[in-house]
Amino acid sequence: MAGKAAKSLVKTVGEYQYPWREKLAKYKNELSKGVWGYWELGAWKPLGISARHRARLRKEVLLAEQDWPYDPERKEMRTKRKGHKHDRISAEKRENTARLMEKMPEMLLQYKKRRWEKKMKEEDKSKP
Repeated sequence: MAGKAAKSLVKTVGEYQYPWREKLAKYKNELSKGVWGYWELGAWKPLGISARHRARLRKEVLLAEQDWPYDPERKEMRTKRKGHKHDRISAEKRENTARLMEKMPEMLLQYKKRRWEKKMKEEDKSKP
């Protein structure tokens, strides 16, 4: 008999140790204003509930598998890479160089042809 009473007492104390439903109803307006605080009439106003208590309330709500709509929106992930730029682009440069080297014989033939044509035009101009 005493065991059942102790278990029911522990159960009620465990449930009411931090009554999150009441706190959520009480601070609903404050929680909707932001995580850290808000601007009002040109002055910064901190929330009526501390960050520690807000975090504890959030944890209790999430542990009870309820929805917590007061989290701020997440920002996009940072896309800027760390390190030196030349380390990143050196591989691209090597690929580009390999591609150009494949075209090199054709480019040399075109260059020689242009030079020969230019030389022939100069000789034609100088003969008359």
